[in-house]
Amino acid sequence: MSLRRLALAAFTLSAGVSVRAGTVQKAGLTVPSNYTSQLDTLKSIFNVTYSAYQQYACPHDELQPDSKVGIDDIMGWGATIVDALDTMWIMGFTDLFEQGVNQVSETNFNVTTDDGNLASVFDATIRYIGGLLSAYELSDQKYPVLLEKAKNIADNMAYAWVDGNAIPYNGIFLSNYSIQDGFTNVAQAGTLLLEWGTLTKYTKNDTYQKLAEEATLKLASLPAPIPGIPGQLLYPNGSNIDDLVTWGSGTDSYLEYLPKWARLSNTNDTTYADTWLMAVDSSIEALLKRSTVDNWLYLADYANKTIQHVSSHLACFHGGNWILGGKLLNNDTIVNYGLELVDACFNTYRSTTTGIGPESFAYISSDGNYTGSSDPITSNQTDFYNENGFYITNAAYYQRPEVLESNFYAWRATGDTKYLDNAVWAIEAFQKYLPASSLGGVGWACITDVMSTDSPQWNDQAAYFFAEVMKYLYLTFDDPNNISLDEYVFNTECHPFKAPPAKSQYGSGKVINMTN
Repeated sequence: MSLRRLALAAFTLSAGVSVRAGTVQKAGLTVPSNYTSQLDTLKSIFNVTYSAYQQYACPHDELQPDSKVGIDDIMGWGATIVDALDTMWIMGFTDLFEQGVNQVSETNFNVTTDDGNLASVFDATIRYIGGLLSAYELSDQKYPVLLEKAKNIADNMAYAWVDGNAIPYNGIFLSNYSIQDGFTNVAQAGTLLLEWGTLTKYTKNDTYQKLAEEATLKLASLPAPIPGIPGQLLYPNGSNIDDLVTWGSGTDSYLEYLPKWARLSNTNDTTYADTWLMAVDSSIEALLKRSTVDNWLYLADYANKTIQHVSSHLACFHGGNWILGGKLLNNDTIVNYGLELVDACFNTYRSTTTGIGPESFAYISSDGNYTGSSDPITSNQTDFYNENGFYITNAAYYQRPEVLESNFYAWRATGDTKYLDNAVWAIEAFQKYLPASSLGGVGWACITDVMSTDSPQWNDQAAYFFAEVMKYLYLTFDDPNNISLDEYVFNTECHPFKAPPAKSQYGSGKVINMTN
């Protein structure tokens, strides 16, 4: 299909469809009493795993008041304490929260533990700036040091915008504020708006928001292999490197933030909602595929002008994103596709030996099973596909949250208790296979093979486990009026930001005339 034909086809859903904003959560939603015991279970899990982090994952001197933890300590104490702050607050662990605030106040965010003193703008934004600002908001702004540290980090990261480029580089050498030259990707450049916009809200300095808006608007203006979704790799001057289109890693959170920024900011600029709708509509036309077994719904990748029948745990945020965006645009077609995507992703959990979903998977559709690899599908993969409607290409579980994230959105939007059952399923599987017993440890580990009940474990527990897995599961069973999806918008690290009352309409409601 030509780009012009695809572009015109992409707006068959948006044309003539109401774009009056709808509420996201089902009205009057409550959690049945037989599920609420999961809250205590999750608090216990948090206590066990976080205590293990405190005891073993950081050197003793990093707990002292004069400690200087590096900004890039993504898997260690520095990122974990910031990433977990709002989870502690939501779960009611005020003692741990205050301990964390004290530690943050003594942390030097002007250095990294990396020998080259290199920091990632993307990670610093979603984990540090996002975590600090969310905790600042949730605690009623009682801890100004959280805002001060967020501003400190953003001031350092702002050096990533150079040479008049709207798009930042992703690497900053904090020793001299020079950039790491090279390319970036769509997600790294386009996942800044919620955090930097919220920083502007509290500092009253609009420079932060303008930098993030300019980067996203530049991405939205680029030529796109699939309308609304630019090629993944690019240089900060805006020149593209490839034509890879995906809802997965490297592009994912840019697409995630388009409707979220429209909602959080209530901006009058309809570019964000319109671009997202364009991406969704063209994805429905070109990327939406059904498996030949069990009719599961997936979103394909596109590269070298060829469909690739692949997906991943990371990509499984898309179901929740389509539910949220579809609700904001009052578009039931998009919401229903989102619910189908959620079901297909959770099927990857229910189909494995451990009950935990794999890192990546593929499928066969009516147009084939090409995955972009020259490796043929094996007989074991074929047998597995014939039973489950997908086959595994990477069997590891790295404590990813995305399947649980979308499951959370599906529950809050529909009130269907099957999503509560899904969450219980995941908790029970995690309790059985993630405790680091085979490593002789007390925390929770990653596993290398979700198809083995004796899977080797990987000695790591990611900071995002506390920020995302724990919080999405907890909020699934919590009172839906707490952190309501009609009152808060989550960043890609599951840090909630308070949103204003919704507008009556998001997006222009107009059919965009694509001529290329």
